[in-house]
Amino acid sequence: MIEKNKSVSETPEQLADPSDSFDEVTQEAPVKHRSVARSAGIVSVAVMFSRVLGLIRETIFAKYFGAGFLYDAFLVGFRVPNLLRDLFAEGALSAAFVKVFTDYQLKKNEAEAWRLASMVFNGLAVVLSVITIAGIILSPLIVSAITYNYLGDPNHYYPPEKAALATTLMQIMFPFILLVALAALAMGVLNTKGRFGIPASASTAFNIVSIIFGLGFAFWLSGGGWEYSNEKNLIPGESAQWAIIGMSIGVLIGGAAQLLIQIPSLLKVGFRFSLSLNFADEGVRRIMRLMGPAIIGTSAIQVKVLVDTVVASGIEGGASWLSYAFRLMQFPIGVFGVAIGTAAIPALSRLASENNFDKFRSTLSGAIKLVFLLAIPSACGLIVLGEPIISLIYERGEFDRFDTNMTAWALTAYAVGLAGYAAIKVLSPSFYALDDAKTPMYVSLASIIVHVALSFGLMKFLSTVGVSPERPNGFGHVGVALATSIVAIANFIALAVLMRKRINGLNGREILIALIKIAIASAALSAVCYLSYRFLSAYFPQKDFVIRLIEAFIPIGLGGITFIIAAKFLRIEELEKVYKAVSAKLGRAK
Repeated sequence: MIEKNKSVSETPEQLADPSDSFDEVTQEAPVKHRSVARSAGIVSVAVMFSRVLGLIRETIFAKYFGAGFLYDAFLVGFRVPNLLRDLFAEGALSAAFVKVFTDYQLKKNEAEAWRLASMVFNGLAVVLSVITIAGIILSPLIVSAITYNYLGDPNHYYPPEKAALATTLMQIMFPFILLVALAALAMGVLNTKGRFGIPASASTAFNIVSIIFGLGFAFWLSGGGWEYSNEKNLIPGESAQWAIIGMSIGVLIGGAAQLLIQIPSLLKVGFRFSLSLNFADEGVRRIMRLMGPAIIGTSAIQVKVLVDTVVASGIEGGASWLSYAFRLMQFPIGVFGVAIGTAAIPALSRLASENNFDKFRSTLSGAIKLVFLLAIPSACGLIVLGEPIISLIYERGEFDRFDTNMTAWALTAYAVGLAGYAAIKVLSPSFYALDDAKTPMYVSLASIIVHVALSFGLMKFLSTVGVSPERPNGFGHVGVALATSIVAIANFIALAVLMRKRINGLNGREILIALIKIAIASAALSAVCYLSYRFLSAYFPQKDFVIRLIEAFIPIGLGGITFIIAAKFLRIEELEKVYKAVSAKLGRAK
């Protein structure tokens, strides 16, 4: 049974609005409270900019490499390094380290906290160096494992030439995990010190550097350019393969930039590197105990993406369509889910350390409602306007109209689970703030097992739907995306039920009422977006860039206005708090 601590509630919306919440907060640690208050907005802006650059990067891939042999090989080559990045960098390590580092600052002293940070940096470098070397050596076996299902199957065939290229790309990009894991650890240190801007901008540095250096190396290694046909089963020429190798080198250099940009800020907050390393240290062992289950607990989405790659790798273009669609869905997840989670988790860790569970409960439930407010209308927009958005962003060069259509179907299936994805970004790490890494682990283990079966089953079933000479595998890739969404929603529901039991309630009635109101407002948004897009599509039969821009953004604007009006009419409390927060910030800016 959790002990209740009667105190002033502090929701994420209030954290974003000093005029609402901080007048009531005591004078204890005012700087800490205000840094948390600003963090959600700072992180949202930085993540939004990074996601835009990420879309530009994907647009470059779509233009120069299309959705076939080269990009499929790149995705297979990058999948395991990227999976390890999410396990070590964005999930388990960050959650475990922030919790223990926060406790050291509150219950010990700064010197002990910095000593712990140095030991974790050193230990992480040693462990991931070993993993990187092993990964480079074992890359041929890893690629074979990812693509093994389809060797010898004429309908799901992964050519050996593509596997060889994917192996080379994986070997080049494996050190990426070491660089970005150290960058994520630096971000965790800076976040606990109230520094959110630079760490949140580190991924922007990655995108900028990987684009510039990737294209530079692509043109240099290919001899100044390359020819590539979007014929799905045609093996590209040597120059085109050297070009995609150049893009993989850009990824590696971008990972280094993501780490280096944070070093000056680390030094400013007092970090001093030392060569100390002791895996038997109390703090290091505590992080490792949390991190073991947390690796599984926070890995569900990326493990499922890896499963998606395995299941779809035999569908020519399937892995590419899924990747392009997933990148678009990650935009709102990053801007809303990750930003809200980044702002709320340090506060939740502090509240748990102080045994202040009234504020813990209200902060967490408020974060979930805020995620729903932003994620559900975003999902509806992606479902209704997926085709014009994909056409605007990707449809050029080697990415044709057929690729747009197939990617749009995948995006629709992924968007079904968007709210679940985003809410997990807040809910799962909240267990670590309570020193409970096992509950998310058990839920994730169950969800991964279900996902494997569901993904394969739905892929097989939908591979028989819509079969044509152009679509020999029907909509099999859509089944893979739909399975991911179904399991994400189930994962969130399970975590919410278990968290409710853990903290004696989750303000479920308030969350349900908010969810119903948001769904009604989102339905109005969907109707307006659909009707306006259909009108514009019929009115402008010629589809140049300007027309595609109009067909995407006018319905988005009209839908957004409709949602705000409907939300005001329905008196959705979270929107009112966001409006007051923005008004307060604009007032201070004048």
